[in-house]
Amino acid sequence: IEFLGRSDRQVKIHGFRIELEEVEAILRQHSSIKQAVATVREDELGNQRLVAYVVSLHNSTSDLRHFVQERLPEYMVPTAFIILNAIPLTANGKVDYKALPAPEVASELEKTYVAPRTPEEEQLAKIWAEVLGLKQVGIDDNFFELGGDSILSIQVISKANQAGLQLTPKHLFEYQTIAQLAAVAETTNSIKTETGLVTGEVPLTPIQHWFFAHNLPDPQHWNQSVLLEVRQNLDFQILEQVVKRSLQHHDALRLRFQPTENGWQQINAAPDEIVPVTRLDLSGRSEAEQEEAIASTAAELQASLNLSAGPLMRVAYFDLGKDKLARLLIIIHHLVVDGVSWRILLEDLQTAYQQLSQGEEIQLPAKTTGFKQWAEKLSEYAYSPGLRSELEYWQNQTQKQIIYLPTDFSENQNANTVASARTVSVSLSSEETQALLQEVPKAYQTQVNDVLLTALVQACAQWTGDNLLLLTLEGHGREDIFPEVNLSRTVGWFTAQFPVLLSLGDAFSPGDTLKTIKEQLRNIPQNGINYGVLKYLNQNSNLQVTPQPQLKFNYLGQFDQVLPDSSIFQLADQTTGPNRSLQGSRSHLLEIDGMVTSGKLQLNWIYSQNIHHPTTIERLAESFIEALRRLIAHCQSQEAGGYTPSDFPEAELSQTELDKLLAKISQKSR
Repeated sequence: IEFLGRSDRQVKIHGFRIELEEVEAILRQHSSIKQAVATVREDELGNQRLVAYVVSLHNSTSDLRHFVQERLPEYMVPTAFIILNAIPLTANGKVDYKALPAPEVASELEKTYVAPRTPEEEQLAKIWAEVLGLKQVGIDDNFFELGGDSILSIQVISKANQAGLQLTPKHLFEYQTIAQLAAVAETTNSIKTETGLVTGEVPLTPIQHWFFAHNLPDPQHWNQSVLLEVRQNLDFQILEQVVKRSLQHHDALRLRFQPTENGWQQINAAPDEIVPVTRLDLSGRSEAEQEEAIASTAAELQASLNLSAGPLMRVAYFDLGKDKLARLLIIIHHLVVDGVSWRILLEDLQTAYQQLSQGEEIQLPAKTTGFKQWAEKLSEYAYSPGLRSELEYWQNQTQKQIIYLPTDFSENQNANTVASARTVSVSLSSEETQALLQEVPKAYQTQVNDVLLTALVQACAQWTGDNLLLLTLEGHGREDIFPEVNLSRTVGWFTAQFPVLLSLGDAFSPGDTLKTIKEQLRNIPQNGINYGVLKYLNQNSNLQVTPQPQLKFNYLGQFDQVLPDSSIFQLADQTTGPNRSLQGSRSHLLEIDGMVTSGKLQLNWIYSQNIHHPTTIERLAESFIEALRRLIAHCQSQEAGGYTPSDFPEAELSQTELDKLLAKISQKSR
């Protein structure tokens, strides 16, 4: 007896049951399809793919995906459509599945590629490809499944606005394909922007209040910095003009801070005639002497900023000789810059230098809503009635009994210093990183942060013995809470910091754990921005005495596309000097910063050697990487897949109710 399989040819992919005959029946309804066969193929990576083979009157498959999407759930839409002259048959006249050609992995995206149909779609496809570092993007490709994240979404919106398409980051989260996004893009601008120089007093924002609340001994030395390789001879006079124009164009770079009886005051100054750029000729020195000179100069400049007098920016050009690439060091106080701001500034550096070197005037992209406007609107917003509804949520995040992080050495109030800080770094391979960015999101409609934080909670649970983890989470803070505000090209410190209590609950399997953490993160109101507004601007008394999380996590996004390969500037792998005064104290026992550089996810675990032994943090970091690899492997497996309530916000279902509903739908499709 030979077992031939189920007569209805039912398969299971990513946790969903699919009737192949139902897919074939829909394909045959298309006017150009003469024959159609659907089957499951395993690619070179071991992933199960639903593939459609068709005999068509046309050579193009560009509209087939749309046709099927309109008639079937997304999980029943083939990932590849292959045109054949004829469906191969056995001697008995049955479909010869073994003779069907396997889709080429390298061209699989091309098989499902749907070309732009309108000028708006063409423009968005070009922008997505540039920001995501891809050769080609189709109008049905999902932004987050291509590796997009919230920080990259800001870059997409910035470039779309420059191209005359008015969109917000919220649009990109609601309409995740180019086809959907182009349909809601407006070509008229209703956003309030700055047009001239901004001066005068500026209210402190929540993150600035947080900074000054720490009463640091050297508040002027708390910076961010980058060191760039310069790939061609640089005209120093042009560089000075570029820096001067940046200080004029980006108003936040001219902020000054004065201590007063009522706390710190923030003022936007007028442009200064003094341009903070220095040139050092190191061409006659040995390589070791050059390295020493760069390090000592960087350390000196890092400590040279003055909050009251300004400017809060320093630039140094190091000439290393004809046969070596020069270096360009840029130091900016963190009070006026953040990770998104650096992307804007580096893009403008390249644009402005190129324009001047070609004899053109500097034409930077138009300003978006100014930092001063944003700060003023936040101050008004702090007392809006709707904010009080969030108060109970934020109190619940910090009022439960939490097991604190284990320590190796007796902790005292002054032990956790910047001088004692050390770093342990771990990373994924480029292949694992690509899977994390482009394959993992498809299984449970997740974003990178969901997966990283799930692995973190698992690793910390193994360390502390507690399934609960209270941590400080950082976000970019550029949230769409005001309809007439656009911050996509605004420089300043917008970061939002807020406490999050994450629980593994009863979840055990990788899929259930990932869905559990994902839903807790989706339940954070307004991506956490209102916590700081309530605590520092509204000064709500209930939030002034909440416990301080001991761990902070910040995923900074992908840095490979910050500067294009064609740029004369590239990030250098050398010291920029100490960004913070060694006399200062640290806000958390453990800080974890994640980013993608050179195609690899890297996580830096920053701890105090006065409190933790290096091997403790090394074991914890390795435990995290192991948990992350397990999650990646699970999401690539055949049994992975599913939805959570946040995927259907209007339905207001619990996870149990949603699972039952999906099970009924699956049964009806049998």
